[in-house]
Amino acid sequence: MKTMQVSMKPRALLAVAAACVLAFSAALRAQDVIPPGGYKSIDPAELERERLVDVSRAHVARIRYGGGGDWYADPSSIPNLLREFGARTGIPAARSEIVVELGDPGLFAHPFLYMTGHGNIDLTREEIEKLRAHLLAGGFLWADDCYGMDASFRTMAGELFPERELVLLPLGHPIYRGFYALEGPPKIHEHDGKPPQGFGVLDGERLMIFYTYESDIGDGLEDADVHNDPPEKHEQAIRMGVNVLYYALTRE
Repeated sequence: MKTMQVSMKPRALLAVAAACVLAFSAALRAQDVIPPGGYKSIDPAELERERLVDVSRAHVARIRYGGGGDWYADPSSIPNLLREFGARTGIPAARSEIVVELGDPGLFAHPFLYMTGHGNIDLTREEIEKLRAHLLAGGFLWADDCYGMDASFRTMAGELFPERELVLLPLGHPIYRGFYALEGPPKIHEHDGKPPQGFGVLDGERLMIFYTYESDIGDGLEDADVHNDPPEKHEQAIRMGVNVLYYALTRE
């Protein structure tokens, strides 16, 4: 798989700065929430010393949703992604994720939202309206199906944007051609023989929601000994994750 050598362009730096301004304007310092099982990639003592995530850096806000689904799945995935993202792109990144509920007053301080799990998603009408407003205002949501949340996610997407379709993205979409040149989402784990796919909800040409299906990228981002993924699968997952975060920060 070829890499695309990319230096930080002015528009990328401006996008990161804009995210910083958005974060500071919300005057938010969010406290880390450690999901069941804890983080294996970061020492708990280090997390305790850094209870306040620096939201002026590139960061990921994981959505805690209702309905019984395991929103906390793959706990080591996002810290691993943030570490690799910072090291590979040179863009300052937080060291751990932030956990948010869609009703949180500081939601708009987090331009990059992440959702995953194996089970049901059930949002209230207020949560639907707030997430819709956030995405239309420039926010971005990456939803990664761990096998099991597909039906409820598609229902949620339809409630969010009944006037828009969840469409299959072409392999030439910029999200696959950002920091790395990729041939679509990787296949990390095989469950039912279907090809990995990337879907999206767009506002004009701007991608608001990116949905990875039949791919299981979050599992591939986890610590190597969690699922015993081979190094090449771990690398594929990292490259996809880096591309998603890089796209969200640098899109015009």
